[in-house]
Amino acid sequence: MKEESFAVVVPMFNEQDGAVRCLDAISRALEEWPGRARLVAVNDGSFDRTAEVLRAAAEKHAGLTVVNHERNLGYGQALQTGGRAARELGCDFVIFMDSDLTNDPCFIRTLVEKMNEGCDLVKASRYIKGGGVENVPPWRYWISRVGNAVVRWLYGLPVHDCTNGFRAIRTELLARMRIRERSFPAIMEELYWAKLLRARVCEVPYILTSRAETLRPSSFEYRPKVFYRYLKYPFMAFFRIQPSKQTNQ
Repeated sequence: MKEESFAVVVPMFNEQDGAVRCLDAISRALEEWPGRARLVAVNDGSFDRTAEVLRAAAEKHAGLTVVNHERNLGYGQALQTGGRAARELGCDFVIFMDSDLTNDPCFIRTLVEKMNEGCDLVKASRYIKGGGVENVPPWRYWISRVGNAVVRWLYGLPVHDCTNGFRAIRTELLARMRIRERSFPAIMEELYWAKLLRARVCEVPYILTSRAETLRPSSFEYRPKVFYRYLKYPFMAFFRIQPSKQTNQ
């Protein structure tokens, strides 16, 4: 069996304080797959020193590719840029991770192993046996837990943690998806396309940790508009609404 290659894609926006620590940690984890693993950092129009830090990191890490957006295009677009870069590098699949290391690189191994079983999309899950959260406020945990139970039912997919952004996906499958979302709901739109394209979706357990206090606060907001944009795609999947009926973003 051919050993598949992959890239870890990390979108970054104003992450000058944590970028080096993040890339060093992921690079160490990727040493387990010499010649098969690449690292792609997408600087999404940062206006701090992130671009400068990434340039220096690229000189240190031979397997690191840096892609820059001239202006901030949003999380969803950064994912698409990273996915295209991975495909151009000849990678069979891509692993998306957050830059704040709330996704511990030690879990990369479980994603890779599951992809090697023939899955098309593998989600890391906090809500299955072996998974969990650390230092996350209870109110955030229960909003996520209840919301994911509803979303799982609507999608009809074998995934307990649909909103988690730590996942692996085949580059060819990603290229077939017409992702329009610019921000965090792109994760949900991706699952909508996975359902539409009849992808084999799987999950593995993992433990989410809290963002370090030394980093800038997360830009995610718990607002009604955000909830609507997250729930829109599960409802579209449930009612089998085709992409042509989507409203403009």
